[in-house]
Amino acid sequence: MRLSSGALAVYSYLLYCEHRKTYQCYPSYQTIGNAVGMSINTVRKYVAELEEQGLIVTESTSIITRDGRKHNGTLRYTILPIKNAVDLYNQRRLRQLEETVERMRVQKKLEKHKQDLS
Repeated sequence: MRLSSGALAVYSYLLYCEHRKTYQCYPSYQTIGNAVGMSINTVRKYVAELEEQGLIVTESTSIITRDGRKHNGTLRYTILPIKNAVDLYNQRRLRQLEETVERMRVQKKLEKHKQDLS
């Protein structure tokens, strides 16, 4: 699936943290960064890559403090089945192939049209 090594490190850590029945975990970017030796911004980039690849889904959470104020919590990470990510990858590759074939078909048609005009 052509995951970068950084995304693979973050994914591995999320798998390590996940609850085995719910497939969810709640580490902060800071916690992940500390575990895999990355900055918060780098972790954020790799989390986005994992989402784009269909390996995880993230959801914002919130907490209510004792005095009743609402604050942003950490992200809830849900680890998706690998099969979904592989299917998504294959669909994207097939779409790219179809687009390439279509471009080639149009290019040949244009070349033939230019030859007919000459």
